[in-house]
Amino acid sequence: MKQDKVEGDGATPAGVFALRWVFYRPDRETAPLTGLPVRALTPTLGWCDDPADPAYNREVTLPYPASAESMWRDDGLYDLGVVLGHNDDPVVPGAGSAVFLHVADPGGRPTAGCVALALADLRALLAVCGPATVLEIRAGA
Repeated sequence: MKQDKVEGDGATPAGVFALRWVFYRPDRETAPLTGLPVRALTPTLGWCDDPADPAYNREVTLPYPASAESMWRDDGLYDLGVVLGHNDDPVVPGAGSAVFLHVADPGGRPTAGCVALALADLRALLAVCGPATVLEIRAGA
């Protein structure tokens, strides 16, 4: 974790972040019970990670002309997740993009800067979340 997140550094940003909206892959998961806004992913939903693009750190429709991550992943990590309010109000180019709370890798591999929980734990957490819920990530914790 680090205070000054930079695009591509692989670090999870430290701070207090709003939970913007929940996403899930409808061909693999059902919509979770939660007080947060919920949206089903589609195969064309992407997230721009190009700091030079006007849509940086925003959802985009794939294919997209700039670098963008597909949210429709084969590995199951984005079968359920939450968009965190990191670098989105306002967006600062290069300060990090696509920071989510999502399903943990079953093999225990680290994320590329996100926060990950086991699917059952993520579902249990989302059940007690609402619009005022925030996630605090502490450096060195």
